[in-house]
Amino acid sequence: MRRNVGWFTFSFAFWSSGSNEGSDRHFDAQGSDLLDGLFAREFDTKKCASRFHSSMIRGASPYKPSSYLISRLRDYEKLHKRCGPRTTAYDQAMPQMKSSSSPGSSECKYVVWISYSGLGNRILTVAATFLYALLTDRVLLVDPGNDFPDLFCEPFPETSWLLPEDFPIRKQFDRLNQKSAASYGNMVKNKQTGRLQSHVYIHLAHDYGDHDKLFLCDEDQKRLENVPWLIMRTDNYFVPSLFLMQSFESELNKLFPQKETIFHHLGRYLFHPTNPVWGLIRRYYDAYLAKADQRIGIQVRTFDTGNGPFPYVMDQILSCTQRENLLPKVDSRGSSVADQPEDPKLRAVLMTSLLLGYSEKLRDVYWQNPTFNGDVIAVYQPSHEEFQQTEKKLHNQKAWAEMYLLSLCDVLVTSAWSTFGYVAQGLGGKTPWILYKPENRTMPDPPCRRALSMEPCFHAPPYYDCKAKKGIDTGAVVPHVRHCEDISWGLKVVDRQEEES
Repeated sequence: MRRNVGWFTFSFAFWSSGSNEGSDRHFDAQGSDLLDGLFAREFDTKKCASRFHSSMIRGASPYKPSSYLISRLRDYEKLHKRCGPRTTAYDQAMPQMKSSSSPGSSECKYVVWISYSGLGNRILTVAATFLYALLTDRVLLVDPGNDFPDLFCEPFPETSWLLPEDFPIRKQFDRLNQKSAASYGNMVKNKQTGRLQSHVYIHLAHDYGDHDKLFLCDEDQKRLENVPWLIMRTDNYFVPSLFLMQSFESELNKLFPQKETIFHHLGRYLFHPTNPVWGLIRRYYDAYLAKADQRIGIQVRTFDTGNGPFPYVMDQILSCTQRENLLPKVDSRGSSVADQPEDPKLRAVLMTSLLLGYSEKLRDVYWQNPTFNGDVIAVYQPSHEEFQQTEKKLHNQKAWAEMYLLSLCDVLVTSAWSTFGYVAQGLGGKTPWILYKPENRTMPDPPCRRALSMEPCFHAPPYYDCKAKKGIDTGAVVPHVRHCEDISWGLKVVDRQEEES
């Protein structure tokens, strides 16, 4: 039977402000998948529909969490419930937060994540900070910034991870930096670590210095283990450096026997779209992607100056997708409609970009020319915001929805250096093809390559041997921490050593 489809469809019409009521009418919460035990049942399904319904459209992950990880998550949830905001233990820890004296005895220890940078960076760094909290028996508290509660459901049952508005130094977060008196790097530089205060600021942002980087050394972790309050600012996914620390090695191996699944498991555990964002996702997926035989996600992020779209980037997208057989080649000579198969394969391409031009050009290629194999190529782009607007709520809701939609694709092509793509590939459990960053406004050759793993890249890692106290190549210390494909000086976790191609 002939499928009733056109040769091309293209739409931006999904950012409706309409109600999400009834959008999950096909689901039975009692039969929902709990992601192989990643999260517990003690949640209200109505408050966060995505937590219980996402697996219905995503399907089961081929990567199963270890029983040890599941056990540690349950233990952490008990800890957070006992020590989280508005508990007796939290109230008892407050005087230490307000004091500049040395740490005293405390039932609970905390790491406070400061909201910083773009949405992709924030998602990755919350996951990294949570893993650090898990490794050090700390409670993670998240600075909500302008929009966190509008984007993400609470991840832990019967408690909150949001930092209360009356947190003593919350209004001072913007003024904390490497030179602050509470900065750990500054204390090390000035040789003042003999008597640490009850709260210490950790600066792990891209501009951090050599003394700040010592936080990622075993000896320095020993110094910090009794400090009740750590306040952290970071825009780096610093997980690879945790795998280089002897004090965490055994625990990490038990948590993640499949080493490249760190963000895949922690991301699916922590980040569930709120109902308004889930409505955006479900309406778009059901309208444009659900009936496709295959979904191909292409995430385009360029860093060149000037007004795009750039022709060499478009050439790169076509070269990569057709060379790697992700999209079919076209017959520019044309062919008759009679030559087309009666029941063509429908392949939906979801493109995300700040600019409209790339999807328009890809649309024209597959509208104006038939494919050699007869496949129908439908191209969709949910939005085109023109430029990044980090502080705008609706912009970030759209961005989060698009990351999530990309993660639902069967195949992913992402852009070098982009944390937006890292989030999508990790949530989806997909090893992407990475579009190399163009140099001198020319198309790279080759245009792309397959990633070594689905793990994100740590863009600015230390190059320091903590024991020998000298510089080293930290991408050559252990087989499972290698240099990134898209950033040669970056680090990422892989399951095994693979040859560079």
